[in-house]
Amino acid sequence: MKEEYVKGTQWTAKYLLYLFKPQNHKLKGLLLNYLILLLLTFSFCSCSTDTISIHKPITDGELLISKSKTFALGFFTPGNSTSRYVGIWYYNLPIQTVVWVANRDTPINDTSGILSIDPSGNLVLHRILSTIPIWSTNVSLPQSLTNNNTVVIAQLSDIANFVLMLNNTKAVIWESFSYPTDTMLPYLKVGFDRKANQSWFLQSWKTDEDPGKGAFTVKFSTIGKPQFFMYNHDLPWWRGGPWNGALLAGIPNAKRARTIYNVSFVGDDNSVAISFNMIDKSALTRTIVQPSGFIQTLTWDNQKSQWNQFFTEPTNQCDNYGTCGSNSNCDPLNFEDFKCSCLPGFEPKFPHDWYQNGDGSAGCVRKKGASVCGNGEGFVKVVSLKVPDTSVTFDKGGLNLEECEKECLRNCSCTAYATANVRNGGSGCLAWHGDLMDIQKLSDQGQDLFLRVDKVELANYHKSEKGRLDKKRLLAAILIASIVAIVLLLSCVYFMRKKKRNEKVMQQLNQDSSGEENGPQSNTRPNLPFFSFRMITAATSNFSNENKLGQGGFGSVYKGVLVNGQEIAVKRLSKDSGQGKKEFKNEVTLLVKLQHRNLVRLLGCCFEKQERMLVYEYLPNKSLDFFIFDQTQRSSLDWDFGMARIFEDEIQARTKRVVGTYGYMAPEYAMEGLYSTKSDVFSYGILLLEIIAGKRNSHREKERSSPNLIGHVWTLWTEGSALDIVDPALNQFYPSDIVLKCIKIGLLCAQENAMNRPSMLEVVFMLSNETPLSPPQKPAFLFNGNQDLQESSTSGGGSSINGLTETTISAR
Repeated sequence: MKEEYVKGTQWTAKYLLYLFKPQNHKLKGLLLNYLILLLLTFSFCSCSTDTISIHKPITDGELLISKSKTFALGFFTPGNSTSRYVGIWYYNLPIQTVVWVANRDTPINDTSGILSIDPSGNLVLHRILSTIPIWSTNVSLPQSLTNNNTVVIAQLSDIANFVLMLNNTKAVIWESFSYPTDTMLPYLKVGFDRKANQSWFLQSWKTDEDPGKGAFTVKFSTIGKPQFFMYNHDLPWWRGGPWNGALLAGIPNAKRARTIYNVSFVGDDNSVAISFNMIDKSALTRTIVQPSGFIQTLTWDNQKSQWNQFFTEPTNQCDNYGTCGSNSNCDPLNFEDFKCSCLPGFEPKFPHDWYQNGDGSAGCVRKKGASVCGNGEGFVKVVSLKVPDTSVTFDKGGLNLEECEKECLRNCSCTAYATANVRNGGSGCLAWHGDLMDIQKLSDQGQDLFLRVDKVELANYHKSEKGRLDKKRLLAAILIASIVAIVLLLSCVYFMRKKKRNEKVMQQLNQDSSGEENGPQSNTRPNLPFFSFRMITAATSNFSNENKLGQGGFGSVYKGVLVNGQEIAVKRLSKDSGQGKKEFKNEVTLLVKLQHRNLVRLLGCCFEKQERMLVYEYLPNKSLDFFIFDQTQRSSLDWDFGMARIFEDEIQARTKRVVGTYGYMAPEYAMEGLYSTKSDVFSYGILLLEIIAGKRNSHREKERSSPNLIGHVWTLWTEGSALDIVDPALNQFYPSDIVLKCIKIGLLCAQENAMNRPSMLEVVFMLSNETPLSPPQKPAFLFNGNQDLQESSTSGGGSSINGLTETTISAR
């Protein structure tokens, strides 16, 4: 490569010297050496360039590289050829893939080529030491644009467009996208502009080694309604069809392509243009016209380092233009060798060739004796077609289908009509006059064609349509009845299985708890929905860590979303939690009965595959402990903050199992198993003091003597400095008399003797009214300094007995 650079640089220097024509031979030698040194300096600089200027041409061996390093422009030799061409190709691909050629019909047979900008402002390809152009942009520019104050440059863009422009205004003088060769790239357009007398089309190479203009051309026709065509020496070879408002119906996979392409089409009476770009901007794709007569769309596969085919045309006999002649339909889905059939009201033009030789190229003609002009004729619908060649159509955009039918019926030469734009239910009117050519049956992106027939054919059509409609109705009725029966049967089976499963689950839950004496929930069944393990697994994304809300001694809590969109919180008990079937059933039964607006609602449970799970409503604002025990969040709460209120009847019972959280359990319950509503009052008092202090009852501080919060509050109360426990986050912004009242109520609720504690009704009265309060007695201290307690690591729920932590209740 270095030798090629030096050689090219020497040729460039000699060419420039030739232009200067110095008469002094000594001066000539000095200039030559200087120019070579200067050009070599530019050639071997570490920077790459995407621009040609008047003073900076490129020679054979040099490259222009687009800023994104996607495309390169330079000299290349295709295949085993010896000729040199200027072209654009993908820069970083292992396979050199050329997308544009400048001098496709005028190659250079050596490496003396140079691409420069001449004094007139045109791009010119010529040989060194020669001023005869091999190729040129040949643009006529006003003298005012080529004076010394205006600089013309040519730049290779990141979309492979080589643009000649004025450097000071970026005004485009010429661009390669206006003169494509055989390849259509994203943002390059194919079409025509009648006013500018310009067209943009693709033309194949002659061979894989000769980029000269080949036999096959892809462009939009300008006769009738414009349509996408591939021609073989100006004869129709394949037809992509007209734009129907959504796609070119004759291009296969057009609907699927819209998932990876953005297709743009603009058209009016004077101009038509179609282009595309990729939704994934990093993907590489191109559409190419092959020398063999195929149009292909290819995408680059980075993993396999190869071009993969997205679609190719033509692919079957019906894709070739006019396979079945006029007034006939070619069906590629027909597995027989002969794929042609005459349209309704038509018969083969040459029956012997049609039936005996399987040759339908002559097409079909109207049946003998048929009258389609003012004799009771009408239209029949032929469904899902690539509409006929629109060279003989009139596009009447302001008409709907009904108006289109009337318009066509008034003109005896009108043979068929269809919707011009399929979007939004259809609009516009396409009317055909004369024979109908190149019709093909399409499986998924075809249009309906309304064909003119005589009254006999029309009557036969309506009769057959009625028969088909009756059959369809009968089949539909049978199908609906069958579906209803199946749904009912499956529903019955589902509900019976669900009922049996629920009964089995409850039977399992009752097996261990049915003999529990004096149990608070024995021999009771909660009326609660059961969730399947599969349903909960799907809702929580298989209990993913991203959905994990917290973890405690009982297990973990996960966020989930049901199929109906409802958000849930799933408490999944771990096998090591120590909670058995009796405790699980007791918790379910208790929570079902506790329905209150300030309590989290239990939605259901799961008892399947040795799994025990509770399904709660999801609280997006989290629980109270998230706010009052967090250094940052607690600052968002002030003293007007609301508290939950719970009312219960006076009931006392004794249980053999003590379940709950240390720090909140009343002493008579923790020590003797005696439980009553006064036990709840104790827990409420602890919670009230925690809210005021912003600390847990189990929170320990080295500087104080008491191991827990309640002991510390009692000490400060007896010393007359109870306000010292108030959360510092309140910043002294609170009513001291009300705070002292709340502290006193908290201590009254937490008294050691249950009989001395007020009822919750009395607590509410004390909080809501100005009334004298009796002095509190010594509270119960459940902790001592030597007690080893395990605290929840994530949920913040304190310590637990029997592996159970408390159920957090938040004010809302």
